[in-house]
Amino acid sequence: MKSTRKPPRSRDLNDSFGRTIDYLRLSVTDRCDFRCFYCMGDKVTFLPKPDVLSLEELDRLCSLFIDQGVRKLRLTGGEPLVRRGILTLISDLSRHLESGRLREITLTTNGSQLAKMATALANLGVMRINISLDTLKAERFTRITGKPRFAQVLDGIETALNAGIKLKVNTVALKGVNDDEFDDLIRFCHEREMDLTLIETMPLGGLLLERPDVYLPLSEVQKQLADSWSLIKTDHRSSGPASYFTVMETGGRVGFIAPMTHNFCDSCNRVRLSCTGILYTCLGCNNATNLRTPLRTSQDDAPIIKTIRKAIANKPKGHDFNINKDGNYSVLERQMSVTGG
Repeated sequence: MKSTRKPPRSRDLNDSFGRTIDYLRLSVTDRCDFRCFYCMGDKVTFLPKPDVLSLEELDRLCSLFIDQGVRKLRLTGGEPLVRRGILTLISDLSRHLESGRLREITLTTNGSQLAKMATALANLGVMRINISLDTLKAERFTRITGKPRFAQVLDGIETALNAGIKLKVNTVALKGVNDDEFDDLIRFCHEREMDLTLIETMPLGGLLLERPDVYLPLSEVQKQLADSWSLIKTDHRSSGPASYFTVMETGGRVGFIAPMTHNFCDSCNRVRLSCTGILYTCLGCNNATNLRTPLRTSQDDAPIIKTIRKAIANKPKGHDFNINKDGNYSVLERQMSVTGG
């Protein structure tokens, strides 16, 4: 439903703890062409089409967030590049880049579609992309993702780099799965002038109940890397929660996102919006606000804006992820693919 109401002037979105929310992560689809065991698995069922917001509805909601002060937009999934019409959506949203109201549109992708779409994305103003890549070994890639598409992802990385897009690789640290590859991943990334960010496994969707053995604290990984590399703490910050170090031997950066062992909630500046119009103000909490209903029942933007601002005002102080002294976890049943990476 198209809005007929002129949007209000931009105002900051602030929560009750004084944090300014200027970063929206939008899941454009719950579908993905991979089946990574820690994210979806092979038993996932997808949403019926009527539940998923149309491209026009996604554009309207994003524009309202931008009107209220959001300055960075990241498109996620599932896998965002398998959403039909995704380039049209990005083209429409790029008007906010041209106006200066939005600083950047970025993506998090598994890389499978980049060989086909990277040049078009660059032409639309997407200048930074995060690639989810957990291994450099083709057979292991197939075991993790359920798909034999390692070469396809490598082609996508090279195509995106040649298109002038700045890439960062995100790797989930998995004990007994890829913990022998971190040195190789640093070399691979830094040879191509890509940052590498290592991410702790998060207890979403029951993974740590089904496979608690895969959890690997990044404090241990950092100590392991310090045996091979000279890591120098840097003040570099992305819009996300990673803490970065410069690797002196390569000149590149490696980041650590450790929600389980290093709480970064005090500086959180982001919220997540699902493809069904559900607003999650914290990845690690079940607080959720339905924006689809007011979106579809009125052409007036005021009720949606009021709902957005109320939800963000009630953003929790911190997430519910927890490890107690016995090594037990608090787990959220919501799958990672529901809210995006």
